[in-house]
Amino acid sequence: MSTSHTRAHDLVSRLTQQILLGTFAPGDKLPSENTLVREHSVSRTVVREALSKLQAAGLVETRHGIGTFVIERQARSGLRVGAENAASVRDMLELRIGLEGQAAALAALRREERHLVQMRQALDDYQDQAGAGDSCIEADRRFHLLIAEATGNLYFSEMMVQLGTALIPRNRMALAQRAGANLAGHAYLANLEHEAILNAIRRQDPDAARAAICLHLSNSRDRLLPE
Repeated sequence: MSTSHTRAHDLVSRLTQQILLGTFAPGDKLPSENTLVREHSVSRTVVREALSKLQAAGLVETRHGIGTFVIERQARSGLRVGAENAASVRDMLELRIGLEGQAAALAALRREERHLVQMRQALDDYQDQAGAGDSCIEADRRFHLLIAEATGNLYFSEMMVQLGTALIPRNRMALAQRAGANLAGHAYLANLEHEAILNAIRRQDPDAARAAICLHLSNSRDRLLPE
């Protein structure tokens, strides 16, 4: 891969992450070409190639003479998430075991140092929020999205975004279904499992990363949906 294509791929990854994590929300205008050139120390050709790839991936649209805007993903999603009940949560976790198992394995092979730093921050935020009794759903979702982003494959990131709030099963279950659940204890155990996933990705051990995330999602299912 040429240096130009490598830099374009890196810029695509960074902009994709900002879009998926909400730094640029649907409807927002991306920085101008000149700004992207200056902020990322790349050529105008690299910026144009990156924006073209983002447009091909369906993340942005360019309005001539105006700029490039983030697309509202919900409106173009073909994925229908089921009702907020135990059966649909179980089904979603089964889907995620297959999808995220492969993502974690690829992330272990392809991750960069910046991915590790961002994952570490997500887990630190998760721990701080859980310890304070606050919701740690955003940090949880961010960690899983970062794994997808670290694969270097836009389709993994896009698929995770299509799942939306369904990514975090406790976010989908009705309050009555969760009443009596030890959510603080669940959060603690889940983050221990997150640490195992991150450690495997850091070691660049794809088999361990796949096993760790599959165990985490299986355990999440069992904690939320006991027999």
